[in-house]
Amino acid sequence: MRWGHHLPRASWGSGFGRTLQRPDERFPFLIHWSRPLQGERPLGLPRDFIRHHESSADSAPPTVRHGRLFPSASATEAIQQHRRNLAEWFCRLPREERQFGPTFALDTVHVDPVIRESNPDELLRPSSELALEHQPPQAGLPPLALSQLFDPDACGRRVQTVVLYGTVGTGKSTLVRKMVLDWCYGRLPTFKLLIPFSCEDLSSLGPSPASLCQLVAQRYMPLKEVLPLMAATGSHLLFVLHGLEHLNLDFRLAGTGLCSDPEEPEAPAAIIVNLLRKYMLPEASILVTTRPSAIGRIPSKYVGRYGEICGFSDTNLQKLYFQLRLNQPDCGDAAGGAGVSATPAQRDNLVQMLSRNLEGHHQIAAACFLPSYCWLVCATLHFLHAPTPAGQTLTSIYTSFLRLNFSGETLDSTDPSNLSLMAYAARTMGKLAYQGVSSRKTYFSEEDVRGCLEAGIKTEEEFQLLHIFRRDALRFFLAPCVEPGRAGTFVFTVPAMQEYLAALYIVLGLHKTTLQRVGKEVAELVGRVGEDVSLVLGIMAKLLPLQALPLLFNLLKVVPRVFGRMVGKSRKAVAQAMVLEMFREEDYYNDDVLDQMGASILGVEGPRRHPDEPPEDEVFELFPMFMGGLLSTHNRAVLAQLGCPIKNLDALENAQAIKKKLGKLGRKVLPPSELLDHLFFHYEFQNQRFSAEVLSSLRQLNLAGVRMTPVKCTVVAAVLGSGRHALDEVNLASCQLDPAGLRTLMPVFLRTRKLGLQLNSLGPEACKDLRNLLLHDQCQITTLRLSNNPLTAAGVALLMEGLAGNTSVTHLSLLHTGLGDEGLELLAAQLDRNRQLQELNVAYNGAGDTAALALARAAREHPSLELLHLYFNELSSEGRQVLRDLGGAAEGSARVVASLTEGTAVSEYWSVILSEVQRNLNSWDRARVQRHLELLLRDLEDSRSATLNPWRKAQLLRVEGEVRALLERLGGSGS
Repeated sequence: MRWGHHLPRASWGSGFGRTLQRPDERFPFLIHWSRPLQGERPLGLPRDFIRHHESSADSAPPTVRHGRLFPSASATEAIQQHRRNLAEWFCRLPREERQFGPTFALDTVHVDPVIRESNPDELLRPSSELALEHQPPQAGLPPLALSQLFDPDACGRRVQTVVLYGTVGTGKSTLVRKMVLDWCYGRLPTFKLLIPFSCEDLSSLGPSPASLCQLVAQRYMPLKEVLPLMAATGSHLLFVLHGLEHLNLDFRLAGTGLCSDPEEPEAPAAIIVNLLRKYMLPEASILVTTRPSAIGRIPSKYVGRYGEICGFSDTNLQKLYFQLRLNQPDCGDAAGGAGVSATPAQRDNLVQMLSRNLEGHHQIAAACFLPSYCWLVCATLHFLHAPTPAGQTLTSIYTSFLRLNFSGETLDSTDPSNLSLMAYAARTMGKLAYQGVSSRKTYFSEEDVRGCLEAGIKTEEEFQLLHIFRRDALRFFLAPCVEPGRAGTFVFTVPAMQEYLAALYIVLGLHKTTLQRVGKEVAELVGRVGEDVSLVLGIMAKLLPLQALPLLFNLLKVVPRVFGRMVGKSRKAVAQAMVLEMFREEDYYNDDVLDQMGASILGVEGPRRHPDEPPEDEVFELFPMFMGGLLSTHNRAVLAQLGCPIKNLDALENAQAIKKKLGKLGRKVLPPSELLDHLFFHYEFQNQRFSAEVLSSLRQLNLAGVRMTPVKCTVVAAVLGSGRHALDEVNLASCQLDPAGLRTLMPVFLRTRKLGLQLNSLGPEACKDLRNLLLHDQCQITTLRLSNNPLTAAGVALLMEGLAGNTSVTHLSLLHTGLGDEGLELLAAQLDRNRQLQELNVAYNGAGDTAALALARAAREHPSLELLHLYFNELSSEGRQVLRDLGGAAEGSARVVASLTEGTAVSEYWSVILSEVQRNLNSWDRARVQRHLELLLRDLEDSRSATLNPWRKAQLLRVEGEVRALLERLGGSGS
């Protein structure tokens, strides 16, 4: 079996054959069965799916001669139509999978999970651990392949009923998908007819009677003609019962009577019981999938084989999954052309880094033991490294991840409360996660876990619900810690899940202090009786002299208002804690949260921290991001589907409290990484009005040194691109920007006055986007710094086209941009096309005397140019002298700075030149800089020898000392 979309708990939905719903809404990978099965639209396989089945009967469901089973041609055609309908249905991609590119097909990324055969004694053995008993399979027990499930058992007996069980996230739904698709494409020749049922769908019918033939016909119309032949199909008929935990089965004869007639109307649960008893269609094969807690609903005497779905217990399976999924081509198209997709080399590098981290970091390998977390890792990496689809946030990825695993899941179908499994997890695991965040710890003892799980449990029903959660879902959230020295402790399966659940615990209002809990009960009690008591005392006061008592009891009406204010203060306290976590000064100089998340998945390149060193303080900077993200409209809608609704009023009041605190602390000048975290919070919140109000005071955007990946460019553009106020300065120096990033950030650049793009390796291709920026009618840029980028003469030609039509730029820096003689001559020829430029820096460009003189003469004739920088070019002594003379020859013309001296005096721009050298000393060619400094030092010495003015000599000596200090740093003599 090849592993595809591992939707381990994708809901098949209820009420198949009823109202049509969109496939990307509640039902992750299935569309409504009745529509394709009833022929309401043309049937056929999507091209993306067909393309990957060339080895299976020419990419189409095979035409099988069924012989005596289905003798008529119409019955054979009905089976073929049934195959086509199922294949079309099961290959539909949910919205969460479309992010991986338009050519992504689930059949290309199937990887076999481990299925281990088990026995009833093992299943009923009491657990001695904290219900984290889902461990890798024992050595020596060979895993079962999907094609071996119905092989004879060890005693040679025929196996007719197979029960596959696994905790949430192990891939039960994916196995069903794979088995159905295998049958559709002829890879399961043993079975001539396969009929899948969703037990969730059957449970929605309640006790309404219907025959087996009616259930099949309602869901699979092409099979109407075949129904009378089901009994004759024998062992070639396979029923797939997915999600048995949704059905309440009673195998007692007093509860469910015997019935062997497929056309006899019975309750759906009774039909399933008689199928499993082998009283109805005794020769048919049955495959059942269920959660571990529901295994006991089928007596073991009716089961021929038990199989535990163990996930990816081998890191090689994990690596194969990642390699297949992350190497999908054309991922860039998924963002609607918003960026350039990764090259094959970049994708291979990503897979290699992840593989190395799986080998060296055993905790992430333990997390990827569950196939669902492999999907989460891939989705997170795609979010971090590929163009981001519009509206996708990190919070939405985690919320969708939980929807894929918990949608429609109740904790216990037999419990009348019908409690959502996700709501129970939010209350218990969320409490543990929040306690860890508030106490800044990620490792939990068994006592910590038990304390959160068993808090407040008093009744037998509550203990039963806890037992089910432990067996079915606890392993999904917690894993034993495998780090040295941490034996006996537990961690959340992935670190970010702890912060997500802690944020969910808060926004759902589950965190309450003792005062709040007592105050709420008192307020409700007083509110109920206060009015009645006041009314009675008011009547008594007219008969008796008790006029003071009504006034006293009227005060009882104030209690609910006081409690409301207390809740409001609690929200303010939560907002205060969240904002303080976001702006902790201890975290000011660490990586931004997106880089932290990438490092947690891919590992940190370079030397690791020594085990004997004291551990670093835990950082929980994702916690406030998730809090903001969970308050967004989209995530609240998805959480409501999971049984975790967030009321609109609560969301509004929380947002107002957060905005008030952000308005106070958000005005602080933040380091670049923390500023990006601040913007990322607003991106997760997805509320433009909120962000515009909070960020209205932001005037300088300094992200220098932050690695601007596609997702970071999207974050900045989404948050700041729609604002109205101008940005005085945007500094993106040394951010590894590329042309795609420039295009993404264009809305921000249009509101910027000073734009710094130094040290970004921008070439001629990027100049096309810069030209378009300069030609935009809303461009406000006055200062454009492009120094230390390999623009070359070809790029400058494009820039000059932009400057020719631009009216805002007055200062342009092209320092060290590889222009050479050709670039300076091009500037000299086209400089007069712009009439607003005041300062032009073309220093350190390898230009000779001729090109430099040509540009200096053009600058001299320019109507507005005031200053031209030409130092550190390949100028001779004579050329520098001519430039000095030319620069000071006429009053009002452009000043030319080519040296540290002007005649026998120090140039007033000497500090500008030397500061530029100091700033770029690590990135420039040291030998070349050293040679230029030695020439400048010689000029200084010559000027000092030529002057008798002691003041000038002193100034020249001071500058000589600065130059010698720089030469010593470069390794020169300095003498």
